[in-house]
Parts: sequence; structure tokens; C-alpha cells
Amino acid sequence: MSGSFAGKVALVTGAGKNIGRTIALDLAREGALVIVNGRSDRGAVDAVVGEINEAGGQAIGVLADVSDEAAVARMIETAVAAYGGLDVVVSNAGLRRQTPFLQMGLAEWREILSVALDGAFILAKAAVPHMIPRGGGAIVSLSGISTHVGTPNRCHVSASKSGLEGLMRALAIELAPHQITCNCVAPGAVDTVRGASAGGPLGRGMADRGIPLGRKASMEEISGAVLYLAGPLGRYVTGQVLHVNGGVFLT
Repeated sequence: MSGSFAGKVALVTGAGKNIGRTIALDLAREGALVIVNGRSDRGAVDAVVGEINEAGGQAIGVLADVSDEAAVARMIETAVAAYGGLDVVVSNAGLRRQTPFLQMGLAEWREILSVALDGAFILAKAAVPHMIPRGGGAIVSLSGISTHVGTPNRCHVSASKSGLEGLMRALAIELAPHQITCNCVAPGAVDTVRGASAGGPLGRGMADRGIPLGRKASMEEISGAVLYLAGPLGRYVTGQVLHVNGGVFLT
């Protein structure tokens, strides 16, 4: 397949459904060799891999919990063995819960941070050594609007995403000599299928917040922002948070 990612190897975590699935499909459509990651849903991961391969692309699926350092190391080894290296990492995996602060236990707090924040650190630590020999690469992490506007019952999610943005800024400077860019995309309300634990269709707090553009984002609009930051036209952008929220939060 030809495209702006032709010959590039891209790994997308949390890619079995919703935004992650769309990013994986779009990267493949643009020529990338894609590693589709999920934590436990083999059927969902295999379905995305099947879509890509049937369309003429190349993809493999790997189950791994991004909060498990050994599992991530095995996933990166599988990717490098299959495709010879790694150019793009999209850190999309995350957990969402709706729990009031005074009812939140430390175990739940740590569970949320272990995926969105610890997982991004573990993934970058394993991936970067394989990007450097290829002359650079891109890390794009999915943040969110809640850490910028404040959302009730999600302080653990907001804290994890705030930490994620800080991690990307720090890595942007430290990895710049290796030509590895590190950025975040922060979606607002997105037209996805959300479970009850995530607060339903929009999520509590977002449901009552007016969107100036009058609609939710499509998953393709979020994916487009990711592909821009990871692609050839985004090579001079690093350490940034690209907000895609219809005007709900203005930087």
C-alpha cells in the first residue's frame, strides 16, 4: 500500500475498538505496517487485523497489558521480529471509571494511572531503543479534555492524563536529539460506543457542557490529528497538546 506512512511500522495500543481501531485502520490505509494491541479481547483485535489485511495492508495482533513491563517487552520484540523495527507508537490504551472522590479507593486510583500513565512510560521505554536506529520516530499519546476543564467523578482519569501530557513534554526535549517527536491529542466528546463505567454516551460532566460546534467529533477526526502528528507534516511539532474538542476548551 502507498501513502504517507509507506514502509513505516506503527504500534497502536487499545486498538480493538473505537478511536484506537480507527487509528490503526487509517495508518494501514496510509501504508503503515501495523501492530494492533489489545489487553484481553482477542476477537476484537483479530477483527481489526482482518480488516487491514483484507484491504491489502499488513497487520498483526498482539495481546498485552500495557501496565505489565514484561508483556510490553514481549510485544515490542514481536513487532520488531515481524517488521524489522518501529517508527510510530500511539499510546491510546486507557481505563475510565465514574467514581466520586470520597468513594474512590487507592486501588482504583492506581488501576487507572497504571494504564494511561505507567503504561505510556513502559511502552516508550521499550519502543524508543528501536526507533533510534531508524533515524527517529513519533510517539503520540491520547489525553483528554477532562484534565483541562475539570470533570467530576473522574479525578483519577484527569490526573493520569495530566501526567501523560507532562511525560510527553519531558520526552519531547530528551528525545529531540534522536529526532523522536512526542505529542498528545486531547479529544473532547467523541462519537464512540462507551460503556456504563465511562459515563454513557457523553460521560457525566460533558453532557451538560455546551459544544460551540454543536456536535461530537467523529473518530476519524481524532485519528486525523494523530496521523498529522505522527506523519511527515508533523515532524517539526513536538511537546504539544493538540486539542480536538469543537471549541469546548480554548488554549
